[in-house]
Amino acid sequence: MSNWRRRHDTFPPRIGGTDASPHFSLTDIEMWLRDNGKRGKGRSREWLWPRFEALGDRDETGLAIAAVGRLLAGEQNDGDGSGGAAPAPGPVRAAVELGRREGSSEVLMFLLRRWLDTHVRQIPTTPEPLADLMADLALRTCKPFVGGHPDDPLRVLDPACGVGNLLAAAATAVPTELNRPAALLGCDRDPVLTALADVRLALLPGPETRGLAPVMTPGDSLRADPLIGTQADMVLCNPPANERDWGYEDLAADTRWAHGTPPRTEPELAWVQHCLSRLRPGGSAVLLLPPTVAARKAGRRIRRSLLRTGALRAVVALPPGSAAPHSLSLHLWVLRRPAPGEGPQGPGEFLFVDAAARFPRSTARDSGPDWGELGAFIRSVVGAAGGARRGRATEESGAIVWAATVPVIDLLDDEVDLTPGRHTTSASGHAGPRLAAGWREVGELLDGLRAESASLAALELALGREGQPSATVAELARAEALTLRSGRLPDEAVVPEPGRARVPLLTISDLLLDVSPSGWAYPDDAVVVEPGDVVVVGVAREFSAWVHEGPPMAVGSQIHALRVDPDVLDPWFVAGSLKAPTNARHAGTHASSSSRIDVRRLQVRRIELPEQQRYSEAFRHLAAFERLADRLRIVAKAVGQDLSDELAAGHLA
Repeated sequence: MSNWRRRHDTFPPRIGGTDASPHFSLTDIEMWLRDNGKRGKGRSREWLWPRFEALGDRDETGLAIAAVGRLLAGEQNDGDGSGGAAPAPGPVRAAVELGRREGSSEVLMFLLRRWLDTHVRQIPTTPEPLADLMADLALRTCKPFVGGHPDDPLRVLDPACGVGNLLAAAATAVPTELNRPAALLGCDRDPVLTALADVRLALLPGPETRGLAPVMTPGDSLRADPLIGTQADMVLCNPPANERDWGYEDLAADTRWAHGTPPRTEPELAWVQHCLSRLRPGGSAVLLLPPTVAARKAGRRIRRSLLRTGALRAVVALPPGSAAPHSLSLHLWVLRRPAPGEGPQGPGEFLFVDAAARFPRSTARDSGPDWGELGAFIRSVVGAAGGARRGRATEESGAIVWAATVPVIDLLDDEVDLTPGRHTTSASGHAGPRLAAGWREVGELLDGLRAESASLAALELALGREGQPSATVAELARAEALTLRSGRLPDEAVVPEPGRARVPLLTISDLLLDVSPSGWAYPDDAVVVEPGDVVVVGVAREFSAWVHEGPPMAVGSQIHALRVDPDVLDPWFVAGSLKAPTNARHAGTHASSSSRIDVRRLQVRRIELPEQQRYSEAFRHLAAFERLADRLRIVAKAVGQDLSDELAAGHLA
């Protein structure tokens, strides 16, 4: 807006703040943009969100979004959605009007995603690809027709539903896979989340979800289950983890603890038994749990009972980054209540799937959970559980399948450790080629490091030049020596459209997780960096700057793109100067590692272009040196792990 203020006399005056950080009226700005034809197409939702943010705290904003959903769902059911309700607040009315024009589900999901992004640390959610996988695994292992008519709705329960991601996945999967409707039941102790789940499920798009009547009830499923007596064909759950105040004293003699009273330190095993108690005979449950639940000593008695009775059928280790907390390899537990005629003991073998080892995060920012490949692998292994050899990885279509079926009797030892990595190993003969390739790359990286280090070590550093004049990014932008653009997230998930090209989307979450760009964006709706642009990360924890050399890429919020005038500035000189740690200290808030960097305050020395190019060459060598060192660390760790496994297995010739 600073450019518009400078170039247009009709731009609205500021209503507060300072010249450096002015405050404007949102209504005035919106009217001015509309009158001057500068309001971007399809940006109506962006103008809507600040009005919800201004409502107050998390709960008030969440309830307002739920009110939008109720009104939009009411319009679908009774024509106007009024129902004699009191007049809605201004932001709610505006959202409903926008929903009528752009689609009820689209507008509601936009508001819901923005709300979740704002409170991401307070409200953990199950990523949609993982929710789809969990629903599919439950469908593959349940026998829903026992005791009912094939056309009856399949009942799906989530006793800790949050905003309903797992139930939304089931609402699509059940009609698609079984050609029968789904009856969705959910509960959460946070009434705001329950209200949001209710309207989100009522407005699901697609013909397979029409006519759904979800039943979402607020309440604590462990302490006072409002859905007591419910029997479901499928239970999907991502329960709260590591809680100590879950009701241990009040529930010591609860009838749900058929496999033993959960210790105070094992709330997850209370959720496991609660989900089992809500299953019909032949029904299945899939839970997302921390990896420690599989091995903690306090829970071994319950794990032993789950194995003996056949209630627990499989444990799947997911790659880190699959869901929060992203640093852990979370586990999926697949459970089933035996159907009549199956007997109380269940199967004699247990399935382990180590997808964390099958899909390691091998390189920084160029690998992460590929949900297409990861989901296909887990589905195929669980679907053919009897094909793996005991305690060994097997081969399928030439690829290593990191899975094993192990006799239950072999697991009933003193530890009852159900960690997949302890029961699956790599197939013999596959480490040798990997080690050979790894050692070749180590040699190439060392040669590159020697060359770059020689170039850098030869640089002569002069003293006494600290007083040279400098310019901030803001000053360079005003002088039109560069253009500063700040990234943003798309309004909604981008799905492929025939004939419309997409570009990868890099977000702060991708940088924090060291994965490749995880999303997509359409170029006309995003800030796209081209080769030669300077990319600057505006978060202190991941502060960096580099010259983009790859294909076009969109950037999300708190990532900025600088396009320099090549007649005035050298991009490598600018990126190297901005990246200096002293710049971050000068432009940061210093409040915490998550504080933001004010990119406009970053400084670049004022020197002539030929002198910039001399520094640019040194910055290029420094960037190459850092890339090689990072890659060497990753490759050396992988080689060390493979070699350690081979030596420990006695494979030294």
